[in-house]
Amino acid sequence: MRIDVRPVARLRGPSPVDVPAALAPLLDALGDTSTDLAQVRIVCDWIQYRSNFAEPVSCRPVLAEHPAARRQAVGQHPEDTLEIALDLRRCGEAELTAGAVKEALGSYADPAAAGRTMLEPWTPASGSCIWRFNALYWQALSGWEQATGREYEQALPGGQSDARQADPVRELISELFRVWDELDARHALPEELYVVELGVGNGNQALTWLDEFAELDRVQGRDYYRRLHYLMGDYSAHVLDRARQAVARHGDRVNTLVLDATRPGLTLGFLRGKAFCVYISNVYDNLPTDELAFLAGRPYLVEVRGYLRDEDAAWIARSYQAEPGDLPGVIERLLRLGPDLLAEAAPGRFPEPAGAVSLWRDVWGALRLAERYTPLEGLDAYQVSPGVTGEILRPLLESSGDIRMHVSNGALASFAGTLPLLHPFGRLLCHDLFVTGPGQYQAGFRGPGKYDGSVVNWVNGPLLQLVGNRRGFDVRIEPFSGRPSATVKTLTAQVRG
Repeated sequence: MRIDVRPVARLRGPSPVDVPAALAPLLDALGDTSTDLAQVRIVCDWIQYRSNFAEPVSCRPVLAEHPAARRQAVGQHPEDTLEIALDLRRCGEAELTAGAVKEALGSYADPAAAGRTMLEPWTPASGSCIWRFNALYWQALSGWEQATGREYEQALPGGQSDARQADPVRELISELFRVWDELDARHALPEELYVVELGVGNGNQALTWLDEFAELDRVQGRDYYRRLHYLMGDYSAHVLDRARQAVARHGDRVNTLVLDATRPGLTLGFLRGKAFCVYISNVYDNLPTDELAFLAGRPYLVEVRGYLRDEDAAWIARSYQAEPGDLPGVIERLLRLGPDLLAEAAPGRFPEPAGAVSLWRDVWGALRLAERYTPLEGLDAYQVSPGVTGEILRPLLESSGDIRMHVSNGALASFAGTLPLLHPFGRLLCHDLFVTGPGQYQAGFRGPGKYDGSVVNWVNGPLLQLVGNRRGFDVRIEPFSGRPSATVKTLTAQVRG
């Protein structure tokens, strides 16, 4: 048996985590089973997101062979092993933990009697229904905000994004002016000056940037403001509408575009080689991602399956005049149609769209993920993003022993798709939750968590650096300016000089 305690920072201090107290009920329960303890791995995490997709105790099978090979083969099969995951934040009381352990081991021994209403088949994490819920959140954000009575940024820790700060703005603009002055002196500065912001929030960051830009341009007499084209892009039309109102006084300098952040070139391809600054804030952590693991020298893909506990499914179904068995179908229609169209399609169950939004919020709050590790034949057989295979992960996976990390597929696709937009003297500037080294995955939980109605995951910074470097860009991740202790970090990328 191996025991892996990840939240090492919480083992010391005034209120250290009592790991033995959390482990005792688990070890007692395991002693009463016929489980081969030599094939058990215990992982202790501290899930800091109070809204998350995990049970306090869960069992994750480590499959010895791919399920397809098992179905096709005849005769005996290699034995699976087992990973048991504990959330130390919720395993402080022995009696409650013992009950959670018994339930988790029971669901592993007999999945058919696990008391779960499944919403999807096993799938890589990026294909899970949690990302369809995430997309629905941004598509139907106005209905969610009306139901909660608050704007989405107020649901973030502290009520705002760390990146929505004004202090670094003047420094960024001054650096931009310096580059433009040098190009202008060589008669190499284009007439049209493009700046792009992806993930516009409520528009306050853009307003601060534009106000500072206009004032600095007026004071220095550069006449750059007249030539400026500030493009604001976001997945959510509702967010863009609000941001457009915030920057109304700069209206003739601003354009807004609805776009898919994972494929920025589809909408912004006309900017190829023209953008002097692409500013991105808290976007990458909200894009679909798989997870890969390297256990005992072998690569695995983490597969997930969304479900509701039967007791949650029962009360949700009762609330909307449905049977628990009908609930997966109703949820599928919600994800496919959205709350407004669902209310039109099923007026007897949802007289108003607000009722469909209520169902959406109830399901989201109760949604959980089961997990398992499926072996990969080789990293080269796994596709990270278009043109990038899992081989790029080898130096990260093989340098740290047993490890599990995000692939950040959506963030990587967005990053790689944005780099070609940059002018040779342009720069990408991104504020987000970046992991800065593989070891951080072994020292704490990095998602997925729930922010109100959306998903949050930390971003695999070293992987983005590898991809950027191979494309000729210098990529750096540094503390957030003005708040070095903030969890948000700043990634910059520019053509290697």
